[in-house]
Amino acid sequence: MTPIMFNLLLRSLWETILMTGASGLISLVFGLPLGLALVLTNKGGMAENAWINGILGAIINGFRSVPFIILLVALIPVTRLIVGTALGTWAAIVPLAIAATPYYARIAEVSLREVDRGLIDAVRAMGGNRWTIIREVLVPEALPGIVAGFTVTLVTLIGASAMAGAIGAGGLGDLAIRYGYQRFETTVMVAVVAVLIVLVCGIQWLGDRLVERLDHK
Repeated sequence: MTPIMFNLLLRSLWETILMTGASGLISLVFGLPLGLALVLTNKGGMAENAWINGILGAIINGFRSVPFIILLVALIPVTRLIVGTALGTWAAIVPLAIAATPYYARIAEVSLREVDRGLIDAVRAMGGNRWTIIREVLVPEALPGIVAGFTVTLVTLIGASAMAGAIGAGGLGDLAIRYGYQRFETTVMVAVVAVLIVLVCGIQWLGDRLVERLDHK
């Protein structure tokens, strides 16, 4: 691999990390509250409301049912409105975040539902209000699952960011398509695949270690 191509690989790696990190952070900020809302408004929840739960569930399921490549194209007007362009790394963050948020919301919902109901009832019996239960019981007890789910979301985003490279989003996917596929440079394709494997394994390893620490607390 030539020095120029190596520099392109490093730049593409940074673009992939930027897309994954930014969209992952957005999915965490919005997805976790959505997961909480689904649990709280569900039947038997602390803020039971069938209408809100049904509407939220329908919206989340609607976005999750659309294949990412279709969502990527459908959101081009929204991306242009927010970022000012539909091309490049920053433009890709918009559809990536919109796709990842409902995905992570469902993962967070599953983790929050697994919290022991007895702990919630105990805090409620001691006079704890809704926010106290969320802050002191729901989120802390579900934290290992929340972190594990976030790790899975980041890994999924890496694959989606590579797919976004097909429409000029930059990153490793764009490099693999433009040089590895269209110019038949096998070395570039192999290098991109190797970097993606290392990146995914690294994120998964860090996530697993963090979950282990939280489980032992």
